[in-house]
Amino acid sequence: MKLSVIIVNYNVKHFLWQCLDSVHRAAKGLDVDVWVVDNASTDKSIDYVRLDYPHVHFIENTENVGFSRANNQAIRQSDGELILLLNPDTFIAEDALSHCIHFFEEHPRAGALGIHMVNRDGSFARESRRGLPTPAAAFYKIIGLGRLFPTHRRFAKYYMGHLPEFSDGQIEAVSGAFMMLRRQALKEVGALDETYFMYGEDIDLSYRIGQGGWECWYTPKLMLHYKGESTQQTSLRYVYNFYHAMLIFFRKHFVRRYWFAWFFVEVGVLSIGVFSLCRKWLKRGWRWLMHVSSLAHLRRQRPEEPETLLFIGSNNAWNELQDICSRAGLASTRAEAVPTDPMAPHYLYIVFEITAAGHPYQNILWEMVNANRKGISSNIGTYNPQTHTLILPNDIFC
Repeated sequence: MKLSVIIVNYNVKHFLWQCLDSVHRAAKGLDVDVWVVDNASTDKSIDYVRLDYPHVHFIENTENVGFSRANNQAIRQSDGELILLLNPDTFIAEDALSHCIHFFEEHPRAGALGIHMVNRDGSFARESRRGLPTPAAAFYKIIGLGRLFPTHRRFAKYYMGHLPEFSDGQIEAVSGAFMMLRRQALKEVGALDETYFMYGEDIDLSYRIGQGGWECWYTPKLMLHYKGESTQQTSLRYVYNFYHAMLIFFRKHFVRRYWFAWFFVEVGVLSIGVFSLCRKWLKRGWRWLMHVSSLAHLRRQRPEEPETLLFIGSNNAWNELQDICSRAGLASTRAEAVPTDPMAPHYLYIVFEITAAGHPYQNILWEMVNANRKGISSNIGTYNPQTHTLILPNDIFC
């Protein structure tokens, strides 16, 4: 087997279906097997996708064992020369897998490879290529120097902003949302560290791959990452897992080198974690207040905004989608393509019908990237005529 694709799922069955659909298209003509590890989902994820993807290998855990341990379960059972760790809240371009396999053939010392991740609004996700979170790199990011000098080799090292967006480049850390690995490198440096429950394990593995004499690379093939659909980012558990992972990484790899900064790093990470949680709670509280306050009432008296959902797809799908939008209270209109005029009405969502013939994932991604470049900032949505499901970044309607 040339490539084993591993997806760890937790309560995101609709995103998982779409992810598997994109992998199925990208795997055509290739020697690929697919593994889904379900971490005790309560939404019947496996039952939802099993009939449509009978050739997928399913591992059903009876408890949530975390991201690292779940991936390691499938890594041990699979036999691909290459291994792809892929988040379920993603979809990839049809040529992504073939391109990455070829990349490994052309770069014999490549141990890990990441690709160009697209945010839900079509913008470039900076975590597609990252530097190691050394105390210096993290400090420059926290105080804002990375944003002030986004292409500076030192100040923007956290996201390696000095590298061109659409060129191959050697990086220090690959995102676990799409992390293609050479099995031989894993045999030498070890698999994912199961001390990490969620977050940080990808940086830890990237660091060990580099220390083992292998290379981490970035290549500009496209994928969409909805980001965090399987986590509750306003929860205390999310904040604990995220910032605790940072401390684990520092204590494991940098505490001896930066012993003089140990106290400040520990206090700084904990303080940032508490601040981040408070900010998220305040934002959520503010939205609720605006919804129930008189200010929200005044806003509702203003002239109606332009249509909020622009659909690009077939007549049959459009008729079905109108019924869903009516039930969901969404305004909608239809067009043949994404607007390219910056003066065109703004749409909160641009929804594509996902059919291989009409709207391949690769075309959807490039249309949104090009629209974002021209100042058309809208969120990607998809309509699946097979499952009659409208997927928006924060909502799903059936």
